[in-house]
Amino acid sequence: MKNPILPLFCLLLIHCSKSDGVVQHEAKADLMEVLQEDKNIPSENEPPPPPPPSQEQKRENSSKRSDTISKKIIKNGDMRIQVGDIKKSQGQVNEILKKNKAYIQTENFRNSDVDENLDLTIRVPHKSFDALINSLSSGMGSVLSKNISSEDVTEEYTDVSIKLANKKIYLEKYRDLLKGASTTKDMLEIQEKIRGLEDEIDVAEGKLRFIDDRVNYSTLNLSLYKEKVRSSTTSQIGFGSRFGDSITQGWNSFISFILGLISFWPFFLTIPLIIFLWRKWKGRRKK
Repeated sequence: MKNPILPLFCLLLIHCSKSDGVVQHEAKADLMEVLQEDKNIPSENEPPPPPPPSQEQKRENSSKRSDTISKKIIKNGDMRIQVGDIKKSQGQVNEILKKNKAYIQTENFRNSDVDENLDLTIRVPHKSFDALINSLSSGMGSVLSKNISSEDVTEEYTDVSIKLANKKIYLEKYRDLLKGASTTKDMLEIQEKIRGLEDEIDVAEGKLRFIDDRVNYSTLNLSLYKEKVRSSTTSQIGFGSRFGDSITQGWNSFISFILGLISFWPFFLTIPLIIFLWRKWKGRRKK
């Protein structure tokens, strides 16, 4: 009969190794739970940070990104047109603006001896910008200069929109944390965070409104120019005007010469006095 001690000893070793493995596994699990609890305990000096956005919020944020990404093109233009009559041309411009649903933002008129200038800053819907340019280019007068530019601000607009959406999410998280704040210090720090986020959100929303305004309404700087030239159709009028100008210019030159001489009156008084004193001194020397 074989000795049964050896099989029993093997079974005992196997049972001990299994029990040790279970104990070690339980100890590791307890240690992980303790570390996880330590990580979740907020610091006494800092307010608890807001939890990260949930999966639903991330999906909403990504959908907002896809909706925000659309072409944002800003169109601007400068035109200078030489016309025969400023008032008549201004009336034509007003009719063209009404047809294209545009309006005048600023108006500046200058009248000099040489020319007349009417400078207009026009805001026109983005879709009607090209039609407005074509209408002003034909039938108004001689186009002296025209400059049209386009600026793509899609990337800038999208970046601001994404940051704005994220700031709004964190703002709601901080507001939830404020409701559960336990100490006055945490409440004050969380309120300061909320005020900072609200200011940043206002700035971002203002920037988006500004970009939308420039995209939806294009800007055109229009200058109507009229040169004042003397008519040469009748030589009599041209000669008379030039003759009158010559007399006026000669008289002005004569007055300028007299006034120039008068400005030297100190020298006219000083020179005779110097000559008199010099002669008197010379006569004494001869005696």
